Amino acid sequence: MGDTTDIKKGTVVRHNGQLFVITSFQFVNPGKGQAFFKCKLKAIGGDKGMEITYKSGETIDTVQVQHTNLQYLYSSGDMYSFMNQSSYETVDVSADVLGDDSKFLKEGIDVVGSMQGEAIVAIQLPKKISYKVVTAPPAVKGDSTSGNVTKEIELDNGLKIQAPIFIKEGEEIVVNTETGEYGGRASE
Repeated sequence: MGDTTDIKKGTVVRHNGQLFVITSFQFVNPGKGQAFFKCKLKAIGGDKGMEITYKSGETIDTVQVQHTNLQYLYSSGDMYSFMNQSSYETVDVSADVLGDDSKFLKEGIDVVGSMQGEAIVAIQLPKKISYKVVTAPPAVKGDSTSGNVTKEIELDNGLKIQAPIFIKEGEEIVVNTETGEYGGRASE
């Protein structure tokens, strides 16, 4: 058992006798009334997903999972291969388990896998990952007069994000994996 302070992405909870992984959550603190957490859950071993709301301070049935260090190797179709860094075994994870996190993966990156039994039920990415810019259109003269101007750039793993107009091809930048936004140059 736990409470709402245990809510985070990748937490495994039991709801109505079935195990779910929290895939995303939002803390809401209204002007009147009690604060609450809006959580999106995905059933472990199934396609069923649901949304649930927990009041702040409410007791929730959390399930203990084992955490293991993994290194991303490659993808093949909708399967992603990781190496368990303690046993050096290859572990395959389906795209359904990774969800939107798959777009941030790049070869050689270290992640933490949450395991329920022998199956990986979620991964935790580093908060910031650096990527090389492979495509960045040139800045147009006069664009900078309007303030915070951005352009779409493509990164070495195929991810496309908005970045400031001064970013050029070949530069290393940092991306915030929680928001998917530009987080600065890698050298900063």
